[in-house]
Formats: sequence, structure tokens, C-alpha cells
Amino acid sequence: MPFDTQLLPRINAKSVWENGKQYYVDAKGNRFPCVTTILNATKPQQERDRLLNWKARVGIEEATRITTEASRRGTQTHKQIERFLLGENPVCPEASRPYWESIKPVLEEIDTVKLVEGSVFHYNMSYSGKVDCFASYKGIPCICEWKTADKPKGSIERLYEHPLQLTAYIGAFNQCYQQYNIEVNHALLVVAVPETEAEVFWFEPEAIADYWEQWEQRVAEYWQRRRYRGW
Repeated sequence: MPFDTQLLPRINAKSVWENGKQYYVDAKGNRFPCVTTILNATKPQQERDRLLNWKARVGIEEATRITTEASRRGTQTHKQIERFLLGENPVCPEASRPYWESIKPVLEEIDTVKLVEGSVFHYNMSYSGKVDCFASYKGIPCICEWKTADKPKGSIERLYEHPLQLTAYIGAFNQCYQQYNIEVNHALLVVAVPETEAEVFWFEPEAIADYWEQWEQRVAEYWQRRRYRGW
């Protein structure tokens, strides 16, 4: 049973959307853009071109359908994982069952669960986010992120900006929970794929440090653009 009765206290926060951008607001009214908002706003041109080419290849209507379906299955799978990690006995919806069966063996290696779907803020760098999970994987404390895909990614390069997202969460988590003498420097990203074992990507401190430098640059670019463009 992965559930730990000594959960970390949750941070009160609410999600708000404005002009297609997501923000989290803390109990004192501080409002910061979420990690994905910053990543989307500062996406490199090469990545933008890749998405545009994909939409052109499959067509706008089909691209919208695929994106909507992926979002729905991701939400369902996340809910299933959340209930499992909190010690509940969830009945899996049929639509997300292939992803659940893919990822469950990895989840059974997770223990000492301390936080599930918890909001985090980095006040020095003015950003926010929601951590999928803070727990231990094979005995090592880490921030965990769950993803779904129709086929295996195959390499870290094909994760695109997900490692940056994870690294940003680590930074905010460490700041929010520093009074508990917690400093996380490992990350686990698991991709659930139907009819096959989930892909497991493990990030050591050296890799996290490299991604952190990239993340700092993206945050600086985001706020610079906001000043000049007024959004």
C-alpha cells in the first residue's frame, strides 16, 4: 500500500483562466502563471513549427479531436492514479483502462506518498503549478509526473518540454516545503501506453540542474515578453 498517513499539508490555491492562460492564486491573493503557461508562451520556434506541421498534416478538425481526446483520457487516468495513491480502491473507467493497466505496475513500486495533486508556488521566480505526486520510487524521494500516449516516446528527446515542467515543479516544491527540511533533486516521469508496459524516465540531480538552467531562462523570457507586450 503506497499511502502514507503523514501527508504533507496541502497549499490552498485556486486555478483561474484568463485569455487562454492558466494561473494559480494562493490564500493571500498572490496570482502567478502556471508552469505550462510559461512554457507555451516561450515555446521555441522549432517546437511551434512542429505542432503547426502536425496540424497541417492531419487537418485542424482531426487535430482538435485528438487533442481533446488526449486531454480527457489524461484527466481520467490522473484521477484513477490519485485515488490509488491515496489508498482508495478505484473502479477504473473503461476508456482509461488500457492506460491504467500500463502504469499500475510502476505505481506499485511507489511508496511513502507524501503529496498528491498538490499546488506549489515559487515566490522568488513568480510561477506556480500542480505536482502530480511527491513520493519515493525504489527508495528515493522524487517528484513524479504521469503522462499518457498512444505509442511509446522511445527517448527523452521525444518528451519535448516535459522534463522542464518536472524541474520547475521541483523548484517550487522545494521552496514551498523547505520548512520540513525537504530538498528533492530526483524526478520520475512515467508514460502510460496501451497494451504495453509504461515507459519510465528517471532524472538524476545532474540532469535536473541542467534543466533548471533552461527553466530559469524561460521564466526570464516570459516576464520580459510580458513587460514589452503587455500580456
